[in-house]
Amino acid sequence: MMSNYQKEKKLILDYYKTLDMAQGDDISKVLESYIANDYIWRGYHPFNELSNAKEVSETFWQPFRNSFKNMQRRMDIFMAGKNEIDGFKSVWVVSMGHLMGLFDNEWLGINPSRKMAFLRYCEFNKVENGKITETAMFFDIPHVMIQVGLNPFPPQTAAHLVQPGPMTHEGLMFEEQESAEGEKTLAAIDFMVNDIRTWTEHQELPLVDELRRSWNEDMIWWGPAGIGATYTIERYAEQHSGPFRAGFKDRIFNGHLCRIAEGNFGGFFGWPNLTLTPSGGFMGLPASSKSGDMRVIDMYRRDG
Repeated sequence: MMSNYQKEKKLILDYYKTLDMAQGDDISKVLESYIANDYIWRGYHPFNELSNAKEVSETFWQPFRNSFKNMQRRMDIFMAGKNEIDGFKSVWVVSMGHLMGLFDNEWLGINPSRKMAFLRYCEFNKVENGKITETAMFFDIPHVMIQVGLNPFPPQTAAHLVQPGPMTHEGLMFEEQESAEGEKTLAAIDFMVNDIRTWTEHQELPLVDELRRSWNEDMIWWGPAGIGATYTIERYAEQHSGPFRAGFKDRIFNGHLCRIAEGNFGGFFGWPNLTLTPSGGFMGLPASSKSGDMRVIDMYRRDG
């Protein structure tokens, strides 16, 4: 049996094509033609929650496009699926990759380089009755800063890279996929999420052995700027998972708003996913008695 989200995928592809060609005030017109009146956009800080097409256009898209000229959308993953969190009722379309352009004008106080720059992004769009009703668009602003020589963090534990696409280069799922493969992927993601939730500070099982329950030995984890990318279970434990767990306490899992899979790929986002209290050391941050929320968007590739 094949998955069939072609109608929703076509809507988003048409939306991207029209949006990426639009300039200036025409961007607002494009958004208004594809986005429902009752709409919410969830974005990376400082944009946070926006509630209509005009606001999204004037707050994010128009300033970004004015700064990043000749923008190209370079997708590495494009997929769709039904949301496990609402009982598989709603359909979401996901794209992940980079928005590349010539960084010619200041953006968010970051001085331009007049060179090509990449904004790494992942976007979830909920499609209902031929309109986009919700968007979660997370992107890596510090990664842009580092590209122009500004690093707001101490030396990171893993590697700083512009992320290439998946090793198999099969993430662009423009055609229907075998439903059974998506079900396997979702089951693997569910197992990993539930396994992480059982972790405690006093766990006796070594971290690498815990990770082996969910991950391949040759896993790659592409973390955001300030943390970086890491390869193999042992280096992931050393360069991210271990420091992350040591750097926080009182972890509360708040859940996800969407979790989907198609083919060998899947992912989720939350708002927020986690609430944690810094115990000091992670990314150079001091300890604090004040807890903070963490908004996470993750994509995964399953093998086997």
